[in-house]
Amino acid sequence: MNNVVLKYLLNNFLKSFLIVVMIIFCFGVILNLFEEVEFFKNMNVSVFKPLILTTLFVPSLVLKLLPFIIFISSMWFMLKIRNNNDLLILKIYGFSNIKIFFVLATASFLLGCIILTIISPVTSSMVKYYEITKSQHARDIEHLVAFNKNGLWIKEPTKNGNRIISAVSIEGSKLKDAVILEFNNDYELEKKVFSKLVDIKSKTWVLNDVSVFKTSNGVFEKTQFVKQKIVSSYNYEKITSLFSNSDTISFYDLIVNYQNLLNNGYSKQFLDQSYHSMLSLPFFLFLMTAIAAILTMHTHKKSDNLKFIIIGLIISLLVYYLKDLSIALGKTDRIPLILSVWAPVIALSFFTFIGVLQINEK
Repeated sequence: MNNVVLKYLLNNFLKSFLIVVMIIFCFGVILNLFEEVEFFKNMNVSVFKPLILTTLFVPSLVLKLLPFIIFISSMWFMLKIRNNNDLLILKIYGFSNIKIFFVLATASFLLGCIILTIISPVTSSMVKYYEITKSQHARDIEHLVAFNKNGLWIKEPTKNGNRIISAVSIEGSKLKDAVILEFNNDYELEKKVFSKLVDIKSKTWVLNDVSVFKTSNGVFEKTQFVKQKIVSSYNYEKITSLFSNSDTISFYDLIVNYQNLLNNGYSKQFLDQSYHSMLSLPFFLFLMTAIAAILTMHTHKKSDNLKFIIIGLIISLLVYYLKDLSIALGKTDRIPLILSVWAPVIALSFFTFIGVLQINEK
C-alpha cells in the first residue's frame, strides 16, 4: 500500500509541476514573440523565424524561474490534497506531514539534479544557436560586439565614420594581436592599426607595439609607435558583460571546460558565480517545496486559495530580491562571492527547519 501511496504522491506532484511549466512556457512564448517580431519587422525573413527563435529562447527563461515554478506547483498540489481531504486519508495509511514533505522535497531535489545534468546542456545549446542567429541578422546595427572561435570583433561608430576592431584573444583586460580598421562615412578604408597588446581596462585604450598604416594619396604609409591611445565607447567591463551570458554555459561546460572558458575571455568571478548558482539549484528547489509545505500543511481546514496565491507571490518576490541582493553584495566585494550565492540557501534552511518541525506536530 505504501508503494501505491508513494506513486500517487509523485505522479500527481509531477503532473502539477508539468502543468505550471507549460503555463509559464506559453506566457513566455507570447511575451517574447512580440520582441522577436519587432526585431525582424524590417528584415526579409520567414514568418516562422521569430517563432522558432522564441521557442529556442524561452526554455532557458523557464529554467531561471524554476524555483518559483516548483514553489507554485508544490503549493497547488498540497492545497488540492488538503482541500479534498486526501491529506487525512494519507495519514490513515501512515504518511505524516513530515513524510509527505520529504517525499515531495526529495522529488524536487532530484528534479534539480536531472535538470542540471541533462536539461541544462540542451537549453544552453539552444540559447547559443539563438544568439548566433540573431547576431547574423544584426549586422546593420551600429554597435556590434561578437566573440567566437575567430576571436573578438567590435563595430562602433566614430566622428568620421566607423571603426572595426578584431583581436585574437583576451587575457585579463588586454587584447592580444589587435587589428583596428577605420573607415570614413563613405566606407572607404582610411587607416589600419596593428597592436600586439591593447589595454582596454578603461575607455581610453592603450596600444603597445603599434604599427599604423595611413592613406596618403591612395598609398598606405607605415608609422611605428611604442605606445598610442585611442578613445572607444567600450571598456573591458562593458565588453565582457555583453558576451558573458550564463544562459549559453551549461553546468557540464563549467565542470569540463572551465579552463577553456577562462582562456576565451570569461572572467573567473563570472564563472565561479555561475557554477555555484547552478550547483545551488537543487537545494533551492528543496527549500521552495519546504516553504510551500509550511504554508499549506499547518492546518487541515479548507481555505480560500486566493489568499495562498497572494502569499505565494509575496514570498516569491522576497526570495528573488534576497538572492539578487546577496549576489550584488558578492559582486561588489562586500561579502565573498561564493558566500553571496549560498547565503540565501543558508538563511532559508534555518527558516524551513523550524517550520517543518511545526507542521510535523499537526
